[in-house]
Amino acid sequence: MHRLPEEDPGSPDLRSPVRFVLWLARLQWRLLAGGTFFGILWMVSQALVFVAIGEALGSGVSLRLSTVLEWSGAVVGLGCVQAFSGRMRHRYAVTNWLVASYRSIQLLGRHAAQTGPALPASIPSGDVVNTVASDAIRVGGMFDVSARFAGAIVAWLVIAGILFASSGVLGAIVLLGVPALMVFTVPLMRPLHSTQAVQREVVGKLTALGADTVAGLRILRGVGGEEEFLGRYRAKSDVVRLAGNRVASPQALLESGQVLLPSMLVAAVTILTARLVIGKSLTGKEMITFYGLSAFLTMPLRTGIEGIIAATRGLVGARKVITVLAVKPWTSTPTAPAASPPVGGSLLDPASGFEAAGGQVTALVTETPEEAQAIADRLGRFTPQNSSEHSAASLGGVPLEELDLSEVRTRVVVSDVEPRLFTGPLRDELSPHARLSDDEILLAIKQASAEDVLDALANGLDTDVEERGRSFSGGQRQRLALTRALLLNPEFLVLVEPTSAVDTHTEGRIAGRLREARGSNGTVIATTSPLLLERTDHVVFIAEGSVVAAGPHAELLDKVPAYRALILRGNDA
Repeated sequence: MHRLPEEDPGSPDLRSPVRFVLWLARLQWRLLAGGTFFGILWMVSQALVFVAIGEALGSGVSLRLSTVLEWSGAVVGLGCVQAFSGRMRHRYAVTNWLVASYRSIQLLGRHAAQTGPALPASIPSGDVVNTVASDAIRVGGMFDVSARFAGAIVAWLVIAGILFASSGVLGAIVLLGVPALMVFTVPLMRPLHSTQAVQREVVGKLTALGADTVAGLRILRGVGGEEEFLGRYRAKSDVVRLAGNRVASPQALLESGQVLLPSMLVAAVTILTARLVIGKSLTGKEMITFYGLSAFLTMPLRTGIEGIIAATRGLVGARKVITVLAVKPWTSTPTAPAASPPVGGSLLDPASGFEAAGGQVTALVTETPEEAQAIADRLGRFTPQNSSEHSAASLGGVPLEELDLSEVRTRVVVSDVEPRLFTGPLRDELSPHARLSDDEILLAIKQASAEDVLDALANGLDTDVEERGRSFSGGQRQRLALTRALLLNPEFLVLVEPTSAVDTHTEGRIAGRLREARGSNGTVIATTSPLLLERTDHVVFIAEGSVVAAGPHAELLDKVPAYRALILRGNDA
């Protein structure tokens, strides 16, 4: 039994959809070989049943009872082979489908984690979700039909060989007629391919719109925008419906071809067989066999057309998968990372001149939240390296871009203003790597002033967090995110507006406990809250992208009018 998920999904070939599919096939060639073997055995055994029946009936007409029994036994034996091989073929088909689909899904999941913000900036989140939920499965569908497709090809050759042995004309018709009929389906594939691609695009846009609407539902309700977005979603849904209708036409034509084209071939073989029997070129026994084989041809023919349809869908899906996988992360690890800087150095952003000393609580005050977030992203090495806004922020004098990315993520942690919570037990949410005891988690909860959040939960740390933490208020999510950041205990913790959603009493408690929680490690707090600023060691005030003033909070209030106006916001009595 093949275990999923894979320990390592591998490094895919992204040069084209075909190369990507072939790369998947190489990794599971043993499974494909097993499926192919049983697929051929299953399909050929069904074809040979008609040969055995023809021989049995022919022997019955000749009153050769022993021969009848022998061929009847052959029919039973072929039926047993067909039953066993069909069971094994189906098992291999499902396994191949699951392995290919889930390997693709693993690749997408791993890539989404590695690229971080670069992926949603390049491709809408809804489109990424659709690629995982739909396109990866379509890629697996190619592997599902592969065993039956191989069996259909071999069965076609076997049938042609049997017919050739008695009639060269019949053999030629089957040998050449099957691929000729398959060629007739090719013109139908192009419109199906193009309409499916268009449908896939509009479905992705609709999914993205739905995801964005759900994410901003509270805001929409607050401003009365539900009807506006409902109208947009309804309009996009109509576009998806029309695209689906356009897919239906070539799809229906191709599906009907699966019935019509094999029937035409069966009719031609039947008519010619009857004429040969009348002309005494074939015996009655051969007529029974040939009719059965020609009727059976409908199965390999339909399977072949089904394989073409699956391949078309799979290649469309593969193109979407490699589009996502081709997105480059904004940050990457150099081939030869620099030596790790010693602990205790400063964290510097040369673009703005902001610097935070190790072991201190440093406040970052900017005129706009966007400016603070941009600096925080540079300090955490989250900005694109090819961006004009990118600068080589450094830790202990060593540029972050020269360090291994895993080391940067361990030593510098950035907690954004919008906390993200995931589904699962609260304990795992706060300590994802399960390295900390409950006592350590409870201490961090206290330091983040989140005791009331835990007290309100019936199962405490074992409580399951709902999707996006929607059962918690904004302030509760913010404090739980702060707890998670404190438990990481990095050398530098960069907090962006960590108390923007809590009341002043809670904010005061957090401000008083934060210094003790961080100990000898460095902390950067991007904020304009007086309660937090008065508890910091150092404040850096930045305006228009550069440092304007730096020093203690009280000193800047007295000596820097712009700083005082920003912090007090006209409340200077």
